[in-house]
Amino acid sequence: MKNLTRRRFLEDSLIAAAAATGVSACQSSTGEVRSSVGRDDPLRVAVIGVRGRGRAHVKAFKNSPDSEVVAICDVDSAVIEPALAAVPRAKYHRDMRSILEDPTIDAVSFATPNHWHSLGTLWALEAGKHVYVEKPLSHNLAEGRAVVDAARRFDRIVQHGTQARSARATSDAIAWLHGGGLGRTWLATGLCYKVRNSIGKVTENQTPPATLDYDRWIGPAEMRALRRKNLHYDWHWDFNTGNGDLGNQGVHQMDIARWGLGLNGFPRRVVSCGGRIGYDDDGDTPNTLISAYDYGEKQIVFEVRGLPTGSHRNTFIGVIFHCEGGYLVISTYEEVTAFDHAGRVIRTFRGGGNHFQNFLDAVKAGRSDLLASESLEGHISSGLCHLGNISYLLGEPRELGETDALFGRTWPAGNEAGIRMKEHLGDNAIAPSTPVHVGPELVFESETERFTGKHAARANMLCARAYRSRFSPHA
Repeated sequence: MKNLTRRRFLEDSLIAAAAATGVSACQSSTGEVRSSVGRDDPLRVAVIGVRGRGRAHVKAFKNSPDSEVVAICDVDSAVIEPALAAVPRAKYHRDMRSILEDPTIDAVSFATPNHWHSLGTLWALEAGKHVYVEKPLSHNLAEGRAVVDAARRFDRIVQHGTQARSARATSDAIAWLHGGGLGRTWLATGLCYKVRNSIGKVTENQTPPATLDYDRWIGPAEMRALRRKNLHYDWHWDFNTGNGDLGNQGVHQMDIARWGLGLNGFPRRVVSCGGRIGYDDDGDTPNTLISAYDYGEKQIVFEVRGLPTGSHRNTFIGVIFHCEGGYLVISTYEEVTAFDHAGRVIRTFRGGGNHFQNFLDAVKAGRSDLLASESLEGHISSGLCHLGNISYLLGEPRELGETDALFGRTWPAGNEAGIRMKEHLGDNAIAPSTPVHVGPELVFESETERFTGKHAARANMLCARAYRSRFSPHA
């Protein structure tokens, strides 16, 4: 109980810090916010994190007449050349705090590892910047709520990087679904069937690249020696810095599933089962996972597969909505297809969008309601991924051969996914005696964003983390 109290204190302190006085909120009922950016002036943008996804940020803001990239930042100087080549007039910073201290910068775009998303956003909001932040919005549940509260307090625009929200095909299809196009919809099956090979296994601490400031790279996470072959990207498979594929690729499909079902809050129950199966390496996030979410009359079932696999209803990465009059498949953001129960095409939706431009338009107009994926949407969808991971982390091992009815009689769709998982692992020659982690059914209270009931104490401990002292909202 002492540790739980301390963790709750840390969580409450983080949220309170994000809402600290200094700039008063003045958001109107229409979502209008103050903005110092002139409507005819290009937005001066800094991109933080440019090794991978950040290069797409640089390109998007460079190519818009409504913005210019004036600064880039990365703690690894070895990865900046492509970004600097694209925007040679931009200034390079190694420490994001020097960017945040620059009053001429209007907005910051984050493409850092997950464990920096929320803290970087909080720092930027405190500095009066608008923010575009990659998915997931947060590394844990408390961070996401802190960002939402800070966006309101500091009266800034925050766009979450779930870009399907800006795609015309997806938005039109979901509007049609909401309008009764396929009748009642009660279940969304999210799929992340994405092959992830072993990241290898080392026998001793590794030396970070000489071009990297490892202390700043670790930032708010727990300081640990590097214990994997590759620092970059493979951080996704380390719970200290990443969230596994549920919070990496999966958060996109989780967001679409929730959106399509019209679910604006958290579930009342969640349960997960899975493991890191098929190889022994330095990752600790599951490459095989089923997470099920109960909202009463509607449910989401999410499947992660990292080993070679076939498709489910011709879909590898996507969402399948199960409806009274058929099913809707969203496997790409720019083309969505509705089928009847016999598999005949009923309707196809097409059209793309520009999530970055949507952010710029909202900032220029000073209206958060124009955002396709405002921070609250990002918090809930990212939070669902965290809830699934928490049930997994609290799981107990059971042999694969005993997992036909994983979740009990109130989770029929989850149990069907469990049978598919067992067949999939069998196809990969995984022995029936292989242990999988079966998580407890967790009860969640959406209003307080806290677990309740039998497993609440342990589950709530995983909703926040203690930041290192130099890396906090007011550091």
